[in-house]
Amino acid sequence: MHIPKYYREEDHKRVVEFLKGNGFPALVSIHDGKLVATHLPVEVVENVDGSLTIYGHMSRANPQWKSFGDQEVLLIFQGAHTYISPRWYNHINVPTWNYMNVHVYGRARMLEGKGLYSLLDRLVEKHEIETGYDLESLPRDFVEKEMKGVAGFAIEVTRFDAAFKLSQNRDDESYANIIRELEARGDDASAEVARVMRDRR
Repeated sequence: MHIPKYYREEDHKRVVEFLKGNGFPALVSIHDGKLVATHLPVEVVENVDGSLTIYGHMSRANPQWKSFGDQEVLLIFQGAHTYISPRWYNHINVPTWNYMNVHVYGRARMLEGKGLYSLLDRLVEKHEIETGYDLESLPRDFVEKEMKGVAGFAIEVTRFDAAFKLSQNRDDESYANIIRELEARGDDASAEVARVMRDRR
């Protein structure tokens, strides 16, 4: 991913927080000589040594998992993004777009048995807070049957590219005006971009 120097995010902690907060990336790989992508929920885990492992699963009916092997795969995490009008600057310019994206690269290994069950259990627990729904309360044969239809995987992250394009190259007056205009819009994406911009400067 091409990232101008103004917009490259290198703060490891900030990137990890972003990944954990935007846990529905597109997983891209090559299958039968063609690029394929699947959007799926993932769990991002920061290991003791600071390395990252990303856990996920897809339907076994989706042939993409068969392509993992030794190839490098790409996960595209996208955050809030929004249009920026040149009318908000104190000088003549052109329209642009503010956004937060992180591309994560690594190699996938398959999860089976206890490893797969543990992943599914963690995902259910994360999204079923205080509902009482969990895998332990379901019939064991039902869970085992459903697991047969799932391809679980873990991706050991080898590198990432993070682009947080948030008007960092603008003067203070224009920067503050962009935030005001975004907050006045009322949509969630503009509000989130404005919040991050305000926090960073």
